[in-house]
Amino acid sequence: MATPQLANDGLVHRKSTNRIDNADLSEEPDVLVEDTKKEKEVVWGKTPDGTVFKVPTTHDVLTSLFDPRLPKSHLDAITLLTLGAQIVLFLCLPRWAAQTFFLIYFAFWRTAYDAGLGWVLTQQSKKRWVVRQVKKRGWMDKKRRPKVAAWIQKQLEGKMGMDYDFDTLPMEYNTWLIFRQFVDIILLNDFVAYCMFAFSHFHIPNNLSMTMHMLRWICGIALIAFNWWVKTEAHHVVKDYGWYWGDVFFARGNLVFDGVFEMAPHPMYSVGYAGYYGLSLIVGSYMVMFVSLAAHAAQFGFLMYFENPHIARTYGEKKVIAQRTPLVKRRADIFAHGGTPSVSAIDTPDTTEGETTESEDEPYEAELLTTPRLTPASSRQSGADEKPAEIVTQHDLFNRYFHKDAVVLFNLDLMRSNDFTLVVLLTYALFLPLVLPNLTSRGTLVFFFLHALVWRLFHSFGLGLLLKAQSERKWIVRHFIKHYHFPGEEGTTRAVEEAFDNWKTVYNLSLCMTYTSFGVLALKTYHIPENWTVGVELLRHTLGFFLVFLHVWTAHESYKVLGLFGWFFGDFFIEDFPVQLDYSGIYRYLNNPEKSMSGAAVWGLSLLSGSKLVFALAVVSHLCHWWFLSAVETPHMRKLYGETIRKEAGFTRTIRKVATKNARILENRLARQAPEIKKVAEEVRETLERAFEDTADAFEDFLAKSQPRLVEVMQETRSLIELSKNRLIIPRVATNLASYDLSQYSLILPTDTKRFHIGEPIVLRWRAPENHSRRDWVGLYPVGANRGREVTEVNSQGFWKPIVDEEWDGDMALHNGLPGATLATDGEVAFGGRALPWKTGMWEARYHHDGMHNVMCSSESFEIYVDNPEEMSYAAVHRVLEKIVRLGLDSDPALLPQISLPPSSVLIDAPGGEAEDFRFHSLDQARRIALGIRAAFGIEFAQEVVVAEANVARLARRIVESREVLAPFSVVC
Repeated sequence: MATPQLANDGLVHRKSTNRIDNADLSEEPDVLVEDTKKEKEVVWGKTPDGTVFKVPTTHDVLTSLFDPRLPKSHLDAITLLTLGAQIVLFLCLPRWAAQTFFLIYFAFWRTAYDAGLGWVLTQQSKKRWVVRQVKKRGWMDKKRRPKVAAWIQKQLEGKMGMDYDFDTLPMEYNTWLIFRQFVDIILLNDFVAYCMFAFSHFHIPNNLSMTMHMLRWICGIALIAFNWWVKTEAHHVVKDYGWYWGDVFFARGNLVFDGVFEMAPHPMYSVGYAGYYGLSLIVGSYMVMFVSLAAHAAQFGFLMYFENPHIARTYGEKKVIAQRTPLVKRRADIFAHGGTPSVSAIDTPDTTEGETTESEDEPYEAELLTTPRLTPASSRQSGADEKPAEIVTQHDLFNRYFHKDAVVLFNLDLMRSNDFTLVVLLTYALFLPLVLPNLTSRGTLVFFFLHALVWRLFHSFGLGLLLKAQSERKWIVRHFIKHYHFPGEEGTTRAVEEAFDNWKTVYNLSLCMTYTSFGVLALKTYHIPENWTVGVELLRHTLGFFLVFLHVWTAHESYKVLGLFGWFFGDFFIEDFPVQLDYSGIYRYLNNPEKSMSGAAVWGLSLLSGSKLVFALAVVSHLCHWWFLSAVETPHMRKLYGETIRKEAGFTRTIRKVATKNARILENRLARQAPEIKKVAEEVRETLERAFEDTADAFEDFLAKSQPRLVEVMQETRSLIELSKNRLIIPRVATNLASYDLSQYSLILPTDTKRFHIGEPIVLRWRAPENHSRRDWVGLYPVGANRGREVTEVNSQGFWKPIVDEEWDGDMALHNGLPGATLATDGEVAFGGRALPWKTGMWEARYHHDGMHNVMCSSESFEIYVDNPEEMSYAAVHRVLEKIVRLGLDSDPALLPQISLPPSSVLIDAPGGEAEDFRFHSLDQARRIALGIRAAFGIEFAQEVVVAEANVARLARRIVESREVLAPFSVVC
């Protein structure tokens, strides 16, 4: 429903007339509720402008709407009327008419929920749009709209308790109260419309046995009961404040994880919709099941496009990319006496506390902080002399061992021989059925079965035994040291790098070929059903695709936590990586997702094919992978971390708490039979725990925090469109411009200079008549890009600024004009950051009318240039590069290298090359620096290379060396 991880913790003991800053609120621990069980607890909220107020008591939707003792507002009456009308229509309409009507009716309310509420809440989260509309229209102003304000006051006071005072509470809170009544109309009608639609499709399948009918009803009722339990437990945690997205309007607490929120990610959107599928089972209708899937997918869209971005905006903190954290490592002879490392494990708590925020804008650096397989740097005793302590950083250590490696089919570069070999082998595997000689049908299936079996055995047992030998006696590294010469002082380190690089290649190739050969076998045994409505064909295909999707989602979520290091079992090779166990993301809920869900794809393909041969291979694959986890990965984890490995995951802990709670209730009610009941509860708990460890529990099938494949396709399509926007645009023009005097429009550069270094802010002064639009905007374009002066025909590529910021939400023009607000006739627009073009040449600025592409005036042309070094020496390149880095990082002192800061800003003397290190807040800053390097030196670097170096001196040396290597050839300009 609403923001699910919002705490019920509030602000206490503050007067409603006070105004305080966010810092004051966070620095005073006495303002947080510490005992949630105190009687008459006073909860306080805070509006965005700093007003603190006492939060009155509210009632949940079922109590306020259906309790006859509580008064009802006009909106409550509308809700009850629409619900009653649905029931009457269901009873009166013919069966076929009811099915059609309630399908359309449910689609309407589902759209109103996910698209309508999603849009409104997004606007409120970004721009406080709802509150601003209320202020703009004066709906709560007794002087401007006395009748409307009096009606709203009457609706709210009738539903609230004695502690509610309409006049003293801030507008944000009153707006939220009236908003939640509209939410009730949508949510309740959505729920009842779905139920009526499902009931209209109720029938008893005639081709099932009595046992299957009983299982269908038992599973359906169990799923509905589970759905009810999840919703009630979730409401118990978030209360009305979270249920109705209260944090979009005012602040009252922080993100917490408790209760049902420890069982699954976003339980009110994921497992909280289990009742959909339970009702589908009961009514026995595929139509209801597919509509349920579509509605559930729409709910995930609401989660992805509103809720997650809102949580990131409200509670997220920017992560710094390329932060160099010094770490001292000690290297000894790793093979002295054949010893194995002794690990001092880091204390890892059983539970994860606090908040977890993911940033979608910084996926690269997230790989540095991951994996339950990682181990801290270890020091060992040996007979060899140890070298002096060497200062390295986690960032540099990571980039020494990882080079944008291919993960399955991502990060492929056909200029790398390993990636080219992978593509060739996959192509052969996919087209193998076309080039095979004519064999019997049985012979063909046997061949493909053996082909898939060999790859599975190699992947699980072959690579598993290699990893096991590497874990026990460093066998793979020993092999490279024995057979290959690595000159230099760091020869042993280079041997480890070579061994790990080759391991990554072999593992990724084996992984791809294992699943590709399995998929080819499933394809060869698949037959399109002649009649989809007979038997369980539709159910088999639906479950098959779902299991494949579940496998892909699980792998993606695991990779987000593990990163490259954990994905490629880096802790078997690299002992100096200073990362402790991380139980965030999917690992918060499951100790090892691979045990329960990593084999979902093979079972899904088995269901899709309907072949006993594929089923047999799925069994073998599952057993092989189980051996790998049990005999290779688990012993290695225990050796590194011992007893610090978490014993109980969030899902198991939640089930245990529920079982214990129910046992206590039964024990209190039936004290005489307490020993027997306690024994039963213990048995139930142990059974559930064993079931969790051995198999994938049915409830885990709904863990879909989910990023559907469709979203990936949409993102890729959007990227392609954005790349061609400068050649593809449909100008939006206004025709009623007669009332605007074009002579009163002007764009002027306030300084005499007509040249700006790449990355330098560009400030323009604008002037317009009094009747100009608040949605006017200014864009920057290369001179000559547009054919005419009257209309802009090419896209601005993001290089634009609005005249009035409040009138725009991203690229969308709003209508937020306030009555009586003065409209400025001149001002300034400053281009910087992402709005600034990082491309040299002659440019011009264009002033556009009312969010359209009509050009009211243009500025003089100006030049964007870049300093070029006098000579390609290190000193000259370093001087030019330092300026590019400073401008690319927006001159932010928190990110700049110390050499770019004034002496008074340098707090400490950085040792060695640390004075040249810099950091990033986003990969866009690295992209800008790469563009600046290309313009100044004619060398192209990917943004990942800039992030990996993150040091002015190192980048300068790399540029000089690259120029020397490319000197005989024509350099890109």
